[in-house]
Amino acid sequence: MNKTSNRTLYIVHAAVIAALYVVLTAIAAGFDLASGAIQVRFSECLTILPYFTNAAVPGVTLGCLIANIVTGSAMPDVIFGTLATLVGAVGSYLLRKNRFLVSIPPVLANAIIIPFVLKYAYGIEGSFFFFALTVGAGEIITCVIFGQILISALKPIQGKIFGVQADAVAKQK
Repeated sequence: MNKTSNRTLYIVHAAVIAALYVVLTAIAAGFDLASGAIQVRFSECLTILPYFTNAAVPGVTLGCLIANIVTGSAMPDVIFGTLATLVGAVGSYLLRKNRFLVSIPPVLANAIIIPFVLKYAYGIEGSFFFFALTVGAGEIITCVIFGQILISALKPIQGKIFGVQADAVAKQK
């Protein structure tokens, strides 16, 4: 594949991942699970996709930014919620060689950053520790449980979805 094709494929992967993030967040918002002290944002399972492609880092980041704007989040949530997703995705990318560790950075990033957003942007009553537990639990459900299910589902077809690069990486694992 030439350089232009690789760049185009990278942009397409990032755009599709961003779109999926927005749609999954909208679904979670429909069940009132996308924000608040107790949240299970289904879209966060996509933060494990750096296991397959580095295009997932800008994909989930852009998706989170758009989803936060579309769902009417407060500006600090738009900024810091997106930052939490970016930090989690970068951490997943750095740990991409281990399928089980790839799920941990998004959990930690959100459990540390989002409690401040809940307390100071939304003024929700409760302690930082309580919010860290509730947000962390939601992230464990989406990133660890759903994320590992997603890895298992995508692994057999990763070359068809993510291209030759993903197959080469898989052979190293």
